[in-house]
Amino acid sequence: FIALLLISCEGPMGPPGRDGQVIVGQMFEANISFNAGNDYQEFVDIPSQIDVYPTDIVVAYILAGDFDGSDIWEPLPQTLFLNEGTLLYGYNYTEFDVGFFLDGTVDLDQLDSDFTNNIIFRVAVLPADQVQGLDLSNMTNVLNSLENKEIIHLN
Repeated sequence: FIALLLISCEGPMGPPGRDGQVIVGQMFEANISFNAGNDYQEFVDIPSQIDVYPTDIVVAYILAGDFDGSDIWEPLPQTLFLNEGTLLYGYNYTEFDVGFFLDGTVDLDQLDSDFTNNIIFRVAVLPADQVQGLDLSNMTNVLNSLENKEIIHLN
């Protein structure tokens, strides 16, 4: 009887695991063109709807193309190895804005417009205490984990 009682007892529920965890974070998207006039860098204000705290993690992705109708997003920084040298898409951020820039060994003035014009970036602002163990290099995983899946489009 005691063995049956012990087997059928359940203890209190433990903390929820990663499966199904929802992260309270937000994303926004920007369309940027780089040129000599902006010194191959552009600063984008973080939308007023998004609060960024000093402990938040800000990650950025570049739209690298599409495959069978699905967007391909690559995490920044992203380095391309061209015949002319290397090209780096990078970013930095504050609580107020995100800076995107080009760098590398190529002559930026000689780049084809495919590398400089209308480049689409996505930025995710995530609470650091909620993303432990989440693969931030995969934008689809990040997007699927967000409570609010709305992406704010700036341009």
